[in-house]
Amino acid sequence: MTENQERNNKNKGAAFAATGSFIPNITIPNEAFLTSQFFNTDGTPVEKEPQKIIDKFKEITGIAERRYGTNNQKASDLGFLSAAAALNNSGIDKEKLDYIIVAHNFGDITYGSNRTDMVPTLASRIKHRLQIQNPDCVAYDLPFGCPGWLEGIIQANYFIRSGDARYCMVIGTEMLSRVIDPHDRDSMLYSDGSGAVIMYRGTNTTEAGILSHKTQTHALDHAMLLKMGRSYSPAAANDENIYLKMKGRKLYEFALTQVPLVIKAALDKAKLHIRDINKVLIHQANEKMDVAILERLFKLYNEEKIPENLMPMTISTLGNNSVATIPILLDLILKGKLKNHQLSRGDKAIFASVGAGMNINALVYQF
Repeated sequence: MTENQERNNKNKGAAFAATGSFIPNITIPNEAFLTSQFFNTDGTPVEKEPQKIIDKFKEITGIAERRYGTNNQKASDLGFLSAAAALNNSGIDKEKLDYIIVAHNFGDITYGSNRTDMVPTLASRIKHRLQIQNPDCVAYDLPFGCPGWLEGIIQANYFIRSGDARYCMVIGTEMLSRVIDPHDRDSMLYSDGSGAVIMYRGTNTTEAGILSHKTQTHALDHAMLLKMGRSYSPAAANDENIYLKMKGRKLYEFALTQVPLVIKAALDKAKLHIRDINKVLIHQANEKMDVAILERLFKLYNEEKIPENLMPMTISTLGNNSVATIPILLDLILKGKLKNHQLSRGDKAIFASVGAGMNINALVYQF
């Protein structure tokens, strides 16, 4: 490519060059929670029979099982494995990466502990594991709740559009199994995993890429819907550890109200209608909630019928692995590993997520 062509391409949007993911091998079925002693927020025991608790949980969330990492793995280890897979799939020289952006929320936590380790950053740890020598490859972390990976994609897009970067790797990695209160029913939601995407600067003939995006932070009234707190068990009164806590009903209502509006704002910026979209890749937090979000979105367009296979789901077997959900989902689809789902050249997709903060983002992409 000539210098003039390179200059002309600087304002081109970012496109996906390759994907990779790592799904842990340890499967935890719902039945593993039959012996759990759950407590309410006030410390009183949950009186329902364990099987009824699990049956109701599956009915609402769609989760039948989830994946946990091994005892000797941490979030950066999972991130390294997905990053290595993406690099291997891309054929791109790792020394040509301009940025490594790692989205997570809890850093590295050693098994048996509840202490967050974020120094050095997970991005620096992963760069070290990849043995990248180039100091111009900038590695940094992005804690942004569940929407963190998607926000990393948005940031990488700006680096590439500005001409500051040609290749950016964005990783989402999480080990939520290390921050859950075993006495909280919500502990059944969470899982571990990692996904990575390498983005590149398109050329004048590249049709694929990011068409639009929208991000919001609703902190004033909703920042504390997801936060860290003490165990619900009275026996843990002297336990100084803190665990991931959620106000589920309020979060559900918030998501149903706000997420469809953010998605529509992104579509409006791209001058597209919901009927122009081939796939909706949404953060897998709760199957019932995601279905309701999609229904609300279609109602904004006065559309009643939702096309079949529009919204691929992995939550039934992988659970909610936060920032890793969407990149894993994308990797599985592009590699033909998700039954009845594929993405072809020219297809348009929505990516969307909502999570701690409360942050919401949405992005429209053409393949």
